[in-house]
Amino acid sequence: MVPCWNHGNITRSKAEELLSRTGKDGSFLVRASESISRAYALCVLYRNCVYTYRILPNEEDKFTVQASEGVPMRFFTKLDQLIEFYKKENMGLVTHLQYPVPLEEEDAGDEPEEDAESIQSPPELPPRNIPLSAGPCEAKEVPLLSDNLRATEVSRPSLSETLFQRLQSMDTSGLPEEHLKAIQDYLSTQLALDSDFVKTGSSNLPHLKKLTMLLCKELYGEVIRTLPSLESLQRVFDQQLSPGLRPRPQVPGEANLVNMVAKLSQLTSLLSSIEDKVKALLHEGPESPHRRSLIPPVTFEVKSESLGIPQKLQLKVDVESGKLIIKKSKDGSEDKFYSHKKILQLIKSQKFLNKLVILVETEKEKTLRKEYVFADSKKREGFCQLLQQMKNKHSEQPEPDMITIFIGTWNMGNAPPPKKITSWFLSKGQGKTRDDSADYIPHDIYVIGTQEDPLGEKEWLEILKHSLQEITSMTFKTIAIHTLWNIRIVVLAKPEHENRISHICTDNVKTGIANTLGNKGAVGVSFMFNGTSLGFVNSHLTSGSEKKLRRNQNYMNILRFLALGDKKLSPFNITHRFTHLFWLGDLNYRVELPTWEAETIIQKIRQQQYADLLSHDQLLMERKEQKVFLHFEEEEITFAPTYRFERLTRDKYAYTKQKATGMKYNLPSWCDRVLWKSYPLVHVVCQSYGSTSDIMTSDHSPVFATFEAGVTSQFVSKNGPGTVDSQGQIEFLRCYATLKTKSQTKFYLELHSSCLESFVKSQEGENEEGSEGELVVKFGETLPKLKPIISDPEYLLDQHILISIKSSDSDESYGEGCIALRLEATETLLPIHTPLTHHGEMMGHFRGQIKLQTSQGKMREKLYDFVKTERDELSSGPKSLKSLTSHDPMKQWEPTNRMPPCGGSSITEIINPGYIGAAPFGHMKQTLSPDQQPTAWSYDQPLKDSSLGPGRGESPPTPPSQPPISPKKFSSSTTSRIPGPRTQESRPSDVGKNMAEPLPQEDPPLTKPEMFENPLYGSVSSFPKLVPRKEQESPKMPRKEPPPCPDPGISSPSILLSKAQETEGNKGTGKPVPPPAPFLSPTPRLRSFTCSSSADGRPAGGDKSQGKPKAPTGTQVPVPAKRPIKPSRSELSQQRPPLPVKSPAVLHLQHSKGRDYRDNTELPHHGKPRPEDPPLARAAMQ
Repeated sequence: MVPCWNHGNITRSKAEELLSRTGKDGSFLVRASESISRAYALCVLYRNCVYTYRILPNEEDKFTVQASEGVPMRFFTKLDQLIEFYKKENMGLVTHLQYPVPLEEEDAGDEPEEDAESIQSPPELPPRNIPLSAGPCEAKEVPLLSDNLRATEVSRPSLSETLFQRLQSMDTSGLPEEHLKAIQDYLSTQLALDSDFVKTGSSNLPHLKKLTMLLCKELYGEVIRTLPSLESLQRVFDQQLSPGLRPRPQVPGEANLVNMVAKLSQLTSLLSSIEDKVKALLHEGPESPHRRSLIPPVTFEVKSESLGIPQKLQLKVDVESGKLIIKKSKDGSEDKFYSHKKILQLIKSQKFLNKLVILVETEKEKTLRKEYVFADSKKREGFCQLLQQMKNKHSEQPEPDMITIFIGTWNMGNAPPPKKITSWFLSKGQGKTRDDSADYIPHDIYVIGTQEDPLGEKEWLEILKHSLQEITSMTFKTIAIHTLWNIRIVVLAKPEHENRISHICTDNVKTGIANTLGNKGAVGVSFMFNGTSLGFVNSHLTSGSEKKLRRNQNYMNILRFLALGDKKLSPFNITHRFTHLFWLGDLNYRVELPTWEAETIIQKIRQQQYADLLSHDQLLMERKEQKVFLHFEEEEITFAPTYRFERLTRDKYAYTKQKATGMKYNLPSWCDRVLWKSYPLVHVVCQSYGSTSDIMTSDHSPVFATFEAGVTSQFVSKNGPGTVDSQGQIEFLRCYATLKTKSQTKFYLELHSSCLESFVKSQEGENEEGSEGELVVKFGETLPKLKPIISDPEYLLDQHILISIKSSDSDESYGEGCIALRLEATETLLPIHTPLTHHGEMMGHFRGQIKLQTSQGKMREKLYDFVKTERDELSSGPKSLKSLTSHDPMKQWEPTNRMPPCGGSSITEIINPGYIGAAPFGHMKQTLSPDQQPTAWSYDQPLKDSSLGPGRGESPPTPPSQPPISPKKFSSSTTSRIPGPRTQESRPSDVGKNMAEPLPQEDPPLTKPEMFENPLYGSVSSFPKLVPRKEQESPKMPRKEPPPCPDPGISSPSILLSKAQETEGNKGTGKPVPPPAPFLSPTPRLRSFTCSSSADGRPAGGDKSQGKPKAPTGTQVPVPAKRPIKPSRSELSQQRPPLPVKSPAVLHLQHSKGRDYRDNTELPHHGKPRPEDPPLARAAMQ
């Protein structure tokens, strides 16, 4: 048995929590070291502080404690001997060991799951391999004591005998006698020797390697002889090979197991590649396939005003020729055209979702501003994507600034797919989908994750490539494919990117029963795209509505043990190793409602009242409480639950399942999800997120998400090779870290970055007691100055510094964060802030100042800056910067905070999402109080609103996690966090606090991220008028005169915004003057962050107009007249039940409006979470 004090692989923070709970001096436990493999950490509680001692093994596998200087080293053969010795007093520890802290009871999640009967054995993995692989796996998961391993061995003395009997029961007549004898010898004697290696924590199995080399001896020679012939055949059919290229000479390697596996892998990929190339050649002809992928011209019908007279025009986008053609009629001749070089900028209106301004350059080098109104926001988005594609295609830049990525996840339900799955890759179905006009634009990278996948890798690859060939006329390259049992991830890329992709890495983690079965777990792929690191994780987590805690643990295990990316970043897990990390899969989080509400749930789904169901979504609730996916983002969900359908139909949910133990319920849920996390201030926009409606072979529907992601090129210094670039310098001043820990130790910083030659280690900081039991570590002026390898601002401002704060006693990381160097000015001290996390948990914060010195030069404008978002005339200050790049309000970072005060803002546009306010250096500076110090960036989200919102001002917010409230209610609160002190990361419980810190610059009417309505919700009239988004998207409600509103010009709660100017006068502290008594209502008041001017007469609590003033008159933040004259509707609605029932008369009126089928029974605020709702959370993650 494992001693009660040996806690194996628990985290350091968990160990501190267990010790603190006991509260007795001398309490202790042992855990695995996080910094050294095969080492342990002895944690001891003394005077409410935790002291950590490393237990290190030597070459002879004897253990010793790294104790104080001067104390003689003692060696122990067993861990329990060591513990017994240190139970004596005065042995060199801070106190002697007295009270072992017992293990916590295992979560029931290790029991067979609800669908355990359907667990299949791993494909192509014979049962005899399981015991062999289980050993190392257990050693990795729980470093057991050597004597305990022997105890385990005694309890299972028949392992060799069992395997030997299994061999004897098999038909071995076809085996060479020499091979059979070698296998028998291994099972009878050498297996036990390999077992001893496993006991020491080693993953090396020398005797098994000898056996396999003996068995493969002749095979290796054959492979070496065969490969050159196959490679020659492949080159004959390779259309990409230039005539001058010569094959690399084959250097025969040593015949070891690693080389053998590599050669076999090379052999299988060559055979597959040859077949693909011959097929492509026969199908396409000798011309390179990707050159035939052309985007046909697309025409859009728009309205324009000339001298106040509206007229219809046709805009024809010809991507291939690089022209925008304007015609008065569809079949008429060209009126005029603009080449791609003359089209300077696309500016999207945030108030009017179908309005677009195009800035063009005339012959006289003057800039002309042309306004057009599209049929709907989806058409406008399709037009923007085509023009962006045109700009990219004809750019003079040799390397791309951005790429588009398709992410797909599908639980195939162990059934083969239908013949046609192209709708998945075209993002067609329900939710936020792509416009038809963008169908011909292929994505740069396709990442497809499947679970319960019954197909072989080759068969599935062929289906995927054929489907993509059908819609893009392009043969995609396989970048990686990795499978764990029935969990698989495939990465395909355009052929033109083949040489831009490097450092490909794959790995998997098992989280099935006892963390040894691969029926649940994750597979991952990572690689570099030029200078940008990308990571993708496909996971299948524990099933069962009641097992969300086990799912949380699955997530933590994957986070800790999935080995992807740069191995030099050892202090950092995968959430900090990649510029962009995408996490997809069947996460299995359910809608947490009683089973007897199943029919009610289905009725709400039919009426598309998703907001109420999403308020019970386990993933949103767990994220809101910062238990999982900390700082991740998710686009707004506007599609029906993807599980559990009756197969071969999407009209019926099969939510009951008869089992031997009784009736099992699987309520309709959003099990299949896509989330992402990017470094601060990088460009990332979610362009679509939805599910298909026509792929019905599984009980899950496939889910798609598409992204526009900023990438950097492999920068070459302009100084030429061999020269030292000494001009650049990164200086940190007055820095300190706040940590939640009871450890008594000294701390130092490690700084990692690709712009540094190697990581840099700082001196130890000074510890001080902080408030609420936190520890403050001050580094003052002691941090070393960093010398970047290249000081050109075009390179340096795209870089990031990763920070790890480590303990001196054990070299373990206590928190990791990331600082963006995209600063608004150089040669100037600027405040920085990053949250510190460790193993997915919040650990504290790092704050200070940074001064960046670069060489002469300036940032060139990126291609993705071509499309911007304009704050319309209603805006009175830096409007919802939030809906820009990330859905995470915390990702607005410093540029947002430094926007000019709302009153005097003359800025009328917001730069592309990820690079909010990326203006010339030194631009847009503002004096802020210490409270409101702009942070260079911070992706620590106030997750309280867990609705994860929009990107590029386009995507709608993710639905609410606050049960009875619709996402709209939080909109203003979320947006108002933007310019404020980003350093204050609010907890879910801090909802009320945000009210106390309104950020005046914001103008809620524009808060809604600008992206389109669900495709299903398109307008009936082919050409709507230019209308504010509220009317445009909620036309169905009876148009009653709205009750008097405190002020139509203000969209958030009147008083809050009325105080805006005063707040600003308050030196930007973010603390408004105490509001009048009527406004001192508790937290719920925050939720109704909108005045009662609901154009459809809805109660403000469900107000979808969220801050949409009736008239554009409220362009400035008004002053005194803004008091909530009536706390009325917006306040009263707070006390209403979550889903007020409408009268039949109102419902009838809604039906009679008949604009689209959402009208059925839309409740006051629980219809589809509208795009206009400011994201409840992008509040959630970085």
